[in-house]
Amino acid sequence: MKVLFVGDIVGNPGRKTARRVIPLIRKELSIDFCIANGENSAGGLGITNAVAQELYGIGFDAITLGNHTWSKTEALAFLDDDRRIVRPANFHPDLPGNGSALIKGDNKELGLVNVQGRTFMENIDCPFRSAEKEIDYLSDYTKNILVDFHAEATSEKIAMGWYLNGKVSCVLGTHTHVQSADERVLPGGTTAYITDVGMTGPRDGIIGVERDAVIDRFIKNLPGKFHVASGAVQFNSVLIEIDSITGKAVSIERVNRFFDNIE
Repeated sequence: MKVLFVGDIVGNPGRKTARRVIPLIRKELSIDFCIANGENSAGGLGITNAVAQELYGIGFDAITLGNHTWSKTEALAFLDDDRRIVRPANFHPDLPGNGSALIKGDNKELGLVNVQGRTFMENIDCPFRSAEKEIDYLSDYTKNILVDFHAEATSEKIAMGWYLNGKVSCVLGTHTHVQSADERVLPGGTTAYITDVGMTGPRDGIIGVERDAVIDRFIKNLPGKFHVASGAVQFNSVLIEIDSITGKAVSIERVNRFFDNIE
């Protein structure tokens, strides 16, 4: 079974890039499931139902979220009803949405888990225990389980990879928008791992945002409004091959595309 996981989609440039790449790459690589982190897909912050439907139309089977889940307040109204979107499982249990999902394809199934880190982020419930709870639930239905760990600290992500080594098919880091080069199947287990999948969106901004506003924030330490950058774009993803009978990861590799302009 082949799963393509696409790094954080940033705004309209990210969606346009995905629309250009996904239909071709699904066919080229014989993808069974295509997942995207979409927490920045609507205007660079959050997600709306219209954007979620657009991503499904592009060719994504499911969407994961992160710390910007509630940046568009309408998410409060539709996440309970959309079973193909997962938000961090360690959010407060009274909040809408689900921390895991079972995605079904052609005679194949994939369990999907989303958790959020705590280091340098909000002090929410333990992501390690929350991940285990969702994995225990999904294990009754499938051995093929993908975990999106949306976290800031590299050390916390690596810790999660080792903690879940042998318990899931893959642990994929998101949130920093900068792709790491440490993809591998962890030794002594069956789990594919990468610290950060990267970003799909503007290449020459600062993690997808116009440069000047971000630089000004660092120099003057004053708040300012950020806008999604324009121009050249990138497509960051990883391709994981999973033995669908055992749930063991066979391989993981980065799959990237770059374009000078997406218009």
